[in-house]
Amino acid sequence: MKIVAKNIKHLRSLKKLSQEALAEELNITRSRIGSYEENRSSPTIEVLIKLSDYFKIPIDILLRNDLTKSKDSSFIEIGNQRVLFPITVDSDDENLIEVVPVKASAGYLAGYDDPEYIEQLQKIKLPFLPTGKHRAFPIKGDSMLPMKDGSFVIGRFIEDRQDIKTGKTYVLVTLNDGMVYKRVINNIDLNNSLFLISDNKIYNGYSVPMDEVLEVWEFTCSINTQEYSEEELKISSILNMFNDLGVELKALEKHLK
Repeated sequence: MKIVAKNIKHLRSLKKLSQEALAEELNITRSRIGSYEENRSSPTIEVLIKLSDYFKIPIDILLRNDLTKSKDSSFIEIGNQRVLFPITVDSDDENLIEVVPVKASAGYLAGYDDPEYIEQLQKIKLPFLPTGKHRAFPIKGDSMLPMKDGSFVIGRFIEDRQDIKTGKTYVLVTLNDGMVYKRVINNIDLNNSLFLISDNKIYNGYSVPMDEVLEVWEFTCSINTQEYSEEELKISSILNMFNDLGVELKALEKHLK
């Protein structure tokens, strides 16, 4: 239970509480707090529940994750609990963009909420991005043409799912499909789901329940790692022209009616 000992002390320090003050909040003795933090004894289930309720952090995170590398801003509110959301900053306390490499993308589903996994990712800084937390994700396949296979999409983290806008593109981390980049129809108010559409029409759209959606990142910009051919540029120009004229995709029209 060494992790729990470190976590209790760290979370207390984030709140700038003395051992006595935390003990009063939890209605236990100061000596018990000291015993937990020094790893001389382990919290009972009742105390773990109190800690979870007070810090608004799920018990499994308290037990499994080393939170000492996290800051108070490393947690986001979901419902009435705070979920660990690792954020990397530089020496000037400015957010860096973690880059999820192609080879590590399969492991992102297991490591997205692990500070140690996020810490080992390479980082870049793009000063022109809007405010918010951003991360770079690799694009695989041809489902979102003209986005090339091997490109990277930089997305801004969306905390409030009601902010998801129909017709925009997002990187989503889901329980069953892992990491995907799709155009989204927001059906949260209709049936608590999102309908995901590929811009390449050979792929069918599909619906994902919101309880399977772990993270949502709104497209901010993309980085191409390969040069476009002349033919690809022509196709891209045509698509951009239609988008500029406000011509909607047939798939969007179908599901907006």
